[in-house]
Amino acid sequence: MATYESLIMKRYQLIALSVLSGLVLSAGWPARGFPVLLFIGIVPLLFVEDYLLLRRDDHRFSAFSAFLYAFPAFLVWNVLTTWWIYNSTDVGAILAFLLNSTFMSIVFLLFHVTRRSLKNSDRGYIVIIAYWMTFEFIHLRWEISWPWLNLGNGFDGWYKWIQWYEWTGTFGGTLWILAVNILFFKIIKSFIQWRRWTPGLIRSSVLTAGLIILPVIVSLILYSSYHEKSDPVDVVVVQPNLDPYSEQYGLDPGVVTKRVLELTEEKTDSAVAFVVCPESAIQDIPLYEDRIKFSRSYRLIMNYIKKFPDMHFVIGASTYRIFKKNEPLTHTARKFADTSLYYDAYNTAILINPDSSFQLYHKSRLTPGVEIMPYSQYLKFLEKMAIDLGGTVGSLGTDKERRPFSIPSLHLKVAPVICYESAYGEFCARFVRNGANLFFIITNDGWWGDTPGHRQHLTFASLRAIETRRSIARSANTGISAFINQRGDIMQPTPYWVQAVIRQDINANSGETFYVKYGDYLGRIAVFLTVIFLLITIMIGILRVKKR
Repeated sequence: MATYESLIMKRYQLIALSVLSGLVLSAGWPARGFPVLLFIGIVPLLFVEDYLLLRRDDHRFSAFSAFLYAFPAFLVWNVLTTWWIYNSTDVGAILAFLLNSTFMSIVFLLFHVTRRSLKNSDRGYIVIIAYWMTFEFIHLRWEISWPWLNLGNGFDGWYKWIQWYEWTGTFGGTLWILAVNILFFKIIKSFIQWRRWTPGLIRSSVLTAGLIILPVIVSLILYSSYHEKSDPVDVVVVQPNLDPYSEQYGLDPGVVTKRVLELTEEKTDSAVAFVVCPESAIQDIPLYEDRIKFSRSYRLIMNYIKKFPDMHFVIGASTYRIFKKNEPLTHTARKFADTSLYYDAYNTAILINPDSSFQLYHKSRLTPGVEIMPYSQYLKFLEKMAIDLGGTVGSLGTDKERRPFSIPSLHLKVAPVICYESAYGEFCARFVRNGANLFFIITNDGWWGDTPGHRQHLTFASLRAIETRRSIARSANTGISAFINQRGDIMQPTPYWVQAVIRQDINANSGETFYVKYGDYLGRIAVFLTVIFLLITIMIGILRVKKR
């Protein structure tokens, strides 16, 4: 009888298995996928890697073969799940597909190299967990960050299954998916080897079923028993539905602001505490931060809220700050063409108070290729390659701290989260550590059209609500705007590409979850383990070379 080790596969069969992994992962991905498939999506790729390990003495397969055979899986997954990027930038989309697939394939290459170095390679599967989670940890932090496909995000549409993210964040989901994939791989491999259900195989199957079912049961109990911290705040969310390609940056700024105010008036009265409007809704250009009060849009908003002395307005704008003489410059500073002065440009959230004062927050997790050209301080020529999606082009300035807006009269702090920032768990948790009681997400998702992109961007808000147990008001220029409670339930979602305004009481919370306190601790543990595993791999390699 042929054994597992004697199986012979042709190269096209290895590629087919790799592509199968990409297809299964894609079928499991939100916004419309069936996430249970994520528990088996990596299994075909693990068989490819294991086959390459068994054939390590075959001259046709070098260690680098793990990269080559993993790449099709990740390219298929990236293209099928994030193809909508192409609607806003064809070059940027192609780069995103290729770079992300390359990074993921490097993870599998390193995993394979480490397994090749171990005497008992069957015990090396913790390595792929550590390496993959380290990749996700890095991918959340560097300037070419694109964490859309971090595995833990795969359950954002099935948020009732992952209420325990308040303890682990999305890294808990990544660990869950990888561990179950490894167990399924081992079960299938053992069945192929023995061709029957052995006691060990039965035990492994029970363990795998338990690993899937128990976290879901715990989560459902958490969901049903969770009681919102109740301190209601009356909020209005505005969706002006300005076409970003033809209206938002082309219409007169006063026309844009009047549309926002006309929608606001449909739902407001003296009980409203906040009006939340989208990213870049104020289009007065140039809008210098020391002259904001003199802008036309600011005056229009102030004239409106004078009727409601307790109303606060949160709205997005592109702003500029001029550096004082002898003030240290940031690496994003730009020089005026006709003077010796420098300035920084920002994607900004503005809180306008009824007493005419205001507070500013600058978007700090920037979109690569649009708002930041990666490592431009070292590669200045990249600034000229920035993709123009309206507003300010090139690397923007940022804030060093996650400072929430403070409203002493209401005993509240609110976190303004701008667009892409809502994809970052620990980033948002830092607002809570600094006292934020509520999240206001302001965004413009119209660049992608009616695609899965804007729908998954919405469901990221459910993850942030669960991790921090904070209620959220989300204003999206073209949709989907909504309210999200502390359990992740999405309420009053607006239709896409229509003008809309919604109103609801949402509950403020001052408590801190375990995740808020400790952040991405699972990612940090993975980084520590990765360093150890890589050092072991290097040392074993050196010793083998010396023996020769």
